[in-house]
Amino acid sequence: MHEPSASDIEQIHSRRPRSPPGKFTSSKEDRDAKLRQAEVSEQLSAPQRDFESDEASDAEHAKLDASEPAQREVNYTFGDKGSQWRMTKLKGVYRVAEETRRKVDDVALEKYGDIRDFDDAREEEREIERRKTYGKDYVGLEKPSGEFYQERKMEAGLPGRDAEGFEPGPSAANTMAIGQGQRLPEVDAPMTTKVLETTALNKLKAQMMRAKLMKAPNATQLEEEYNLAAAASKANSAQPGTVVLSEMDDRQLAYGSRTGEVRQLSGRRAQERGTVEENEDMSIEDMVRAEKRSRGVAGGEGRQLAERIAKDGKFVDDLDYMDDNATRLSKRIMKSDGQLRDVAIGDFQKMSKILDTCPLCFKDSTDPPGPPVAPVVSLATRTYLTLPTEPEISRGGAMIAPLQHRLNLLECDDDEWEEIRNFMKSLTRLYAAQNKSVIFYENAAHFPSRRGHATLNAIPLPSDLADGAPAYFKEAILSSDEQWSQHKPVIDTQALSARPGYGKWAFRKALVKEMPYFHVFFTLDGGMGHVVEDSRRWPKGDLFAREIIGGMLDRSMETIKRQGRWDKGGDAKRVEGFRRKWEAYDWTKALMDQGP
Repeated sequence: MHEPSASDIEQIHSRRPRSPPGKFTSSKEDRDAKLRQAEVSEQLSAPQRDFESDEASDAEHAKLDASEPAQREVNYTFGDKGSQWRMTKLKGVYRVAEETRRKVDDVALEKYGDIRDFDDAREEEREIERRKTYGKDYVGLEKPSGEFYQERKMEAGLPGRDAEGFEPGPSAANTMAIGQGQRLPEVDAPMTTKVLETTALNKLKAQMMRAKLMKAPNATQLEEEYNLAAAASKANSAQPGTVVLSEMDDRQLAYGSRTGEVRQLSGRRAQERGTVEENEDMSIEDMVRAEKRSRGVAGGEGRQLAERIAKDGKFVDDLDYMDDNATRLSKRIMKSDGQLRDVAIGDFQKMSKILDTCPLCFKDSTDPPGPPVAPVVSLATRTYLTLPTEPEISRGGAMIAPLQHRLNLLECDDDEWEEIRNFMKSLTRLYAAQNKSVIFYENAAHFPSRRGHATLNAIPLPSDLADGAPAYFKEAILSSDEQWSQHKPVIDTQALSARPGYGKWAFRKALVKEMPYFHVFFTLDGGMGHVVEDSRRWPKGDLFAREIIGGMLDRSMETIKRQGRWDKGGDAKRVEGFRRKWEAYDWTKALMDQGP
């Protein structure tokens, strides 16, 4: 450090000793005067404070012992009886540093006397937060590992071993000390975090969650790797924290400009509001774009008619009035660009709230990401296996769910569907070893309104009852269907699977993802499906399948009607019991040997 020149220090004012606080310190005038005086003193003493902070920083670095190992033995464990006192002291350091506008390290050195104790307290704070996030299944540190202290030494440029035990390369001073003509020692390139693609990041996340569930010793290491990869991926994206809705997020924003579909009104007020109306001279291309943009919108033509009626203040529910105003009532109510943007933002916010409260979704928005509320028995790359809520209609059942929030299984891509089939095969072998048969069903009758997480339920049945299951379900579907319907009451996907070109894709080719439906698998390839035209008449929740299976198994009406909820950490005993049986048939073990 060089001595400051005269020009640097001629404007520096020496600090005056603080006067004792006045007796009446709650006066507003006195407080305002002190604040103004503090601001002036802050500006005048800034150069001197910077000079002194450099000296204090050098003194602090001098106190760090390069030969001292990062990890040391302490006489306490994280979360013990003295943990609350240590956290209170740590928060006091942060509070004093914020009130006095001083460096946190300077305040910590005064309070603790040893900066290493402060770093250990920070590490305990992080570990306690992780325990709150992950729950009882989290396996972490019990004592300080010296990670923060090692980072401090590395920032100070002190030699030594890092947390993983690697020796750092030669410093700049050592490099300059090498004589001319001598060969420089080879130094390994610094390790950098590679920005992973979405698929690789998902695989790494699946590995991390699987290690936590299995309480593997490398769970903490995998978590750190995932956090680094996720941070690198987030930093690589543009404008973090800002969500940009594109054509892929909302159909109304897709298919380019609407120049040929709408016409801007000429009035001053209409131009200010951006009001538009339907263009009656659309070309064929404009009509096709408008049809694609409005396809799959909830409500369809009925909703558009309701919007037109709502805009008509003189509407009368009379056929003569409708005939006289047929031209006006047939016009579509076109939304302006601002209204479309507001609708897209509203849909996004509504879906974000659903994802945050979904018990089957992994909490990606939290830092670090957490598991779902539902117990995770086995985790694959795109799907996972969980247990149904209690009371179960048939003991020993299971549920297969995709990691991504899908409204029904027909929205899943081919990779997700292959993993679902792998779970179905393994569960079939598991129940066959118990001398039982199994049926799988999906209830997607209420997905347009509730937007629930799609699941495939596995129900073990005695072999003699499983043979008669198709007759039970067919009778129930026919009795629940309306007398006049546009679709076949029963779609036999089991018969379709025997036709050429269908096979294991019979279910995905016979039904469409835009329609509410119910489907039950009697084999791996097919079973019986039904299109639900009126969701209001369909039994609520999962009652349709529970009533059929409960009647086959002679369950009480109380058990059939009761549909429970998942409780985080409440099914540990039941999960462990099922996991022991499932371990011999778990196909996801092969994924653990593969890299991310």
